[in-house]
Amino acid sequence: MPTEIELAFTPAVPTPKQEIIAALAQVEVLEGLTAEEYAWMAEHGAEIKAPPETLLFREGEPVETMNIMLAGEIQVRRKQSGNLAFFIARVGQISGILPFSRMKGYGGTGFSVGDVWVLNIHKDQFPAMLAAIPSMAQRSVSALLNRVREVTRMEQQAEKLDAIGKLAGNLSHELNNPASAAQRAAASLLSELRTYGDQKYRLGTLCLSDETRQKYRAWLEKARIQVPIGGAFDTELDPLQQTDREDIFLRWLQQHKIPEPWTIASTLAETGIAPTMLDELAAIAGPEVLPIAIASFASAMRAERMTEAVLESTGRIFQLIRAIKDYSYMDQAPIQNIHIAQSLDNTLVMFGSRLGNVTVQRDYDDSVPAISAYGSELNQVWTQLIANALDAMEDAGTLRLRTHTSGDMVLVEIWDSGPGIPPELKNRIFEPFFTTKAPGRGLGLGLDSALRIVQKHHGFITMESKPGATCFQVRLPLNQLQAY
Repeated sequence: MPTEIELAFTPAVPTPKQEIIAALAQVEVLEGLTAEEYAWMAEHGAEIKAPPETLLFREGEPVETMNIMLAGEIQVRRKQSGNLAFFIARVGQISGILPFSRMKGYGGTGFSVGDVWVLNIHKDQFPAMLAAIPSMAQRSVSALLNRVREVTRMEQQAEKLDAIGKLAGNLSHELNNPASAAQRAAASLLSELRTYGDQKYRLGTLCLSDETRQKYRAWLEKARIQVPIGGAFDTELDPLQQTDREDIFLRWLQQHKIPEPWTIASTLAETGIAPTMLDELAAIAGPEVLPIAIASFASAMRAERMTEAVLESTGRIFQLIRAIKDYSYMDQAPIQNIHIAQSLDNTLVMFGSRLGNVTVQRDYDDSVPAISAYGSELNQVWTQLIANALDAMEDAGTLRLRTHTSGDMVLVEIWDSGPGIPPELKNRIFEPFFTTKAPGRGLGLGLDSALRIVQKHHGFITMESKPGATCFQVRLPLNQLQAY
């Protein structure tokens, strides 16, 4: 019985039989058939033609025909893959259900790309087709194997692209914070240096006596002891204590009639300088000199704070770059001696933007020796397990990482405080393409990929789960001499 698609797109004027035979001769899988065998297909096939961007079938619908692509292209998308085509049927290929296939329904939704011309053979005709064309048995098996390899390759590629996208998002967020801080500090520093230069010029125009200049210089040196370079700002005070210090300096400045005291009080409050130091400065400088001297000192402090912000932010960027390099094992041989704890910490750096509401507990056994392994591949395992843990907790909870030796193996445990995995799903979580995530958020290949990498290292993964405590355990041999 013709399908709805066949009824809707069956050409009003059938294509001449010789044209169909000529098109079938260009199909790679059918190469070498006799003229009679091509003719049998042309006579028993139902042709359909569809314009571009036509919905041809939906994911989950029953599949009843073998589709021989004579022109055009069909892209198949899965819900969990988003807009990424996980399978493409091109001209010269065979898709749909094949003899000996256990396929029940379409694995995705198919759309035409360009003008599509397809010859369909209904599955009810498969016995007759195999009788008329005996070589179709071997040809169908070969096509099935090729299709499995192609779908697997594309799914794995999609999983890698998804992982790279998430990693890039995390890194862009991590790099954006220090980069933005450095940019803001550098922009403010330029303005502050001009202000400081103006204050120093005003101070120079006062023509201070040698004695006053010497006392002022001695005061600056004494102040520097309390406010050292590289640690000029007190970060240990809580907001209430900081406000109290600012009020003390503000009252002092107001009493000494310092212009715009609120702009200076906040700067002085952030330093470690004692309020009594200002009394010493007032005794050295007269009423005419004091406002300029204290404004110059405050401007210098602000410039130092901005410089420190630039140094800290750029230092953080270099730390991230170093962590990324260590994470990817860039410029290193495929197999290295891996310190598991360091490998886990490098992976955590990649998730920095998601750890704001997560308590990370590290329980690393320092006696665990380095193991010989494919470093970048092991990091893919940690990435997948940590990402799953954060997804389960919705980025809020407790993440615990533990390493220790267990016999002749190193044991890595990744715990999360999420709701746990339902008992009925525990036996399926390592199945390829199985996922509990919403469509578009996962392809179901992450844990399968992690398992294959661990097995490549002659190890294995186990899982224990209950509400509030899910643990993935990765065991890797300490002696990898025979692993490769």
